[in-house]
Amino acid sequence: MLKAGPIRALGAMSGTSLDGVDAAVVETDGEVIFSFGETAYRPYSDAEREVISAALGQWHGDENVEAAAEVVETAHAEILSGFEGVGLIGFHGQTLAHAPRAQGTHQAGDGRVIAEVLGCPVVWDFRSSDVEMGGEGAPLAPFFHFACAKWIGSEVPLVFVNLGGVGNITWVDPSKRSPDSDGALVAFDTGPANAPLNDLMQTRLKRDFDEGGALAGEGTVDEDIVQAVLALPYFCKLPPKSLDRDDFTKVLGAVDALGDADAAATLTAVAAACVARGLEHCPQAPESVLITGGGRHNPVMMRMLEERAGLPVLPVEEVGLDGDMLEAQAFAYLAVRVKRGLPTSCPATTGVAAAVGGGRVSRPTGL
Repeated sequence: MLKAGPIRALGAMSGTSLDGVDAAVVETDGEVIFSFGETAYRPYSDAEREVISAALGQWHGDENVEAAAEVVETAHAEILSGFEGVGLIGFHGQTLAHAPRAQGTHQAGDGRVIAEVLGCPVVWDFRSSDVEMGGEGAPLAPFFHFACAKWIGSEVPLVFVNLGGVGNITWVDPSKRSPDSDGALVAFDTGPANAPLNDLMQTRLKRDFDEGGALAGEGTVDEDIVQAVLALPYFCKLPPKSLDRDDFTKVLGAVDALGDADAAATLTAVAAACVARGLEHCPQAPESVLITGGGRHNPVMMRMLEERAGLPVLPVEEVGLDGDMLEAQAFAYLAVRVKRGLPTSCPATTGVAAAVGGGRVSRPTGL
């Protein structure tokens, strides 16, 4: 374990949108956030994205996994090598498959490789312990969201929503002592967010995403499709619950008969409606909803969410946080918790049997 006091930790995250690697420094003791440090972003090339995409849904030993892991490790080593004075690295890897009640969870990338290349201790494989103890293995950012709520000085319940490839929600009561205190957190995946929309843009228009919601803004929402999605069994299930990126592939197929603009508008509305439905599971209504992830850059998605939620919807920048880097910062924070022997998930966030600290720690040879 680490000695008491803050440590300068570096976290990295490659999300389900497959756009690239975020990296960020946090100074923390695993409980309190003392400061946020420098950040960086390394996009995947089209060729790298194709290699990773070919491995989605695959498990250890499947034919495309080794190539995907090599891409992930190379990209992470490149971006992480640009930081100095770091005492610990949190390496999430790239999720290829997530089926906690079946095969488990699979993140491509070996933390031992990163530790050797960078000469720094690395915490990785954050999700497996949670899954082995009966948890969903996701979402893992809620403990960090709790620390963020404390850092911004919130005294009333609030909600963080991450609009990445999949949407997830964290309800936080910052009046509680710690994230694993009774009633401190409720967290779960809300449903599809940017993944179906991005896939639509790639398939039809060879674009990575609907920049500024421009295409969706020109279209008309097919509300029958939105309501059909909300009628799926997942949305009747009480949290905690989690999803794989491709659990809702049929949602993309549902808009096949629609024109490009109407299809984009409908998938954008689906993302917003899933979050609004998720808010119904909050123990009490928050005063506001803070949005992180790529979806907050889409003004159409933000407007639709505000209309459906009936609450103020704000990008996390409004409270001094960095929505592009929040997940990378989360894994820096969680890495310190793992090294300190502190839990990283609990029954209210993943459904795990008891509060558990996930993660493996790898040290470079000779350290």
